[in-house]
Amino acid sequence: MKYETKFMKELEEVLNRNSQENNSNTPDFLLAEFLQNCLEAWDRCTKARDEWYSVNLEPANSYFKKD
Repeated sequence: MKYETKFMKELEEVLNRNSQENNSNTPDFLLAEFLQNCLEAWDRCTKARDEWYSVNLEPANSYFKKD
């Protein structure tokens, strides 16, 4: 299997090490891809939310700094 990123390789390994594929009988690399897709969908969703509210909620933003 060709890994696109170190994260994907490590995610697949942790899924395998913890036998997370057993209940669904799904190969680790497919579960890793699914979870990566979920993270990407969440990123798109939060960016769309920020645009909707016209905010920039990045950690370095002054919105998070206490006076």
